Amino acid sequence: MIKIDKKTRDQLLEMHKAKKISLEGNILKVIDPDGDVEFEAYIKESIEKDKDNRRKRLDITKQIQSKNTELVKSEKENERVNKQLKLALEEAEESNKAMLVSKHEAESALEDAQKAKIDAENARIEAEKARQEAENAKNSAVNDLELMQKKTQFELIGNIVKVALWVILGVGITTTIVYVISLFAGFNTDVIGSSWVNIMSILLTNAFSIIGTLMGMKTASDNKEQKP
Repeated sequence: MIKIDKKTRDQLLEMHKAKKISLEGNILKVIDPDGDVEFEAYIKESIEKDKDNRRKRLDITKQIQSKNTELVKSEKENERVNKQLKLALEEAEESNKAMLVSKHEAESALEDAQKAKIDAENARIEAEKARQEAENAKNSAVNDLELMQKKTQFELIGNIVKVALWVILGVGITTTIVYVISLFAGFNTDVIGSSWVNIMSILLTNAFSIIGTLMGMKTASDNKEQKP
């Protein structure tokens, strides 16, 4: 045990009375009051006060530890929430990028569709022009062919008519010469005369028939050309 001298004792008691300051800690357990009732009461009061202070400090420590635990939990929760927020922001950015890419692709697809539509329309116009040109070429070829056929037909008919007219003219002239010679020679011209008349009638009939046929063919051809 530790014994305190009178001077130190008086200073401790005076400090306690004046400033309410007492000794603390385990040293109180080893001080010997040495039969001093007042100093012993001081020691007991200081020990009780020290216990009370220790208990308060312990409670405060527990409260601080509890607060620290709560702060740690709160910090972890905040960290978790921040991670979730960060992840949500990253996902939102990725979604926004994907949306922008989809938007660009849709715009590009729309432009390609419009371009394809324009190209298709141009192709249709070109095809229509080509069809019209082919139709015109066909009509021109048909017209040229018909014209050539008509020209060839008329040339052939003209040649036939010329030959027929020359034949008719030759037969007529030959028959007339024979008839005239028979008149001047004094032969019987009854048979020759009647034959000459019949031949001339047949020749004139055939000539008019050929001319009528040619006129009918020309009229029919003109009417066909006038039809749309």
